[in-house]
Amino acid sequence: MERKIRVLIAKAGLDGHDRGAKVIAAALRDAGMEVIYTGLRQTPEMIVEAALQEDVDVIGISILSGAHMTIFPKVLKLMKEKGLDDVLLTGGGIIPKEDIQKLKEMGVGELFTPGTPTTEIAEYIKKWYNEHKAVKNEA
Repeated sequence: MERKIRVLIAKAGLDGHDRGAKVIAAALRDAGMEVIYTGLRQTPEMIVEAALQEDVDVIGISILSGAHMTIFPKVLKLMKEKGLDDVLLTGGGIIPKEDIQKLKEMGVGELFTPGTPTTEIAEYIKKWYNEHKAVKNEA
């Protein structure tokens, strides 16, 4: 039996709007993934701890608050400290193009802005998983 891709969806910081995160979580479930939604107002520490406990393949962070240049680097740092080198950090929200480029250079995966079709996000995760994890999980 093929293992499902495990995705943690988190709302970081003080941002209280989670409709988009819930839409993404449902879309990824519909695409055959196992999704854990952490809820609102998660700290980077809480997100990484949940990712460890849930043994996820992907962390997806939704940020609309403008704190992306603080949250994503902090989560990346904690992931490295905890040995989550084989976990994809991706996400989306209202993030300017120049910040998306800077975050990707730091090691964050693709970042999606409002209006991105949910199928595009699911395909990106599946492609990443097949390139980075599928072979390891078959061994």
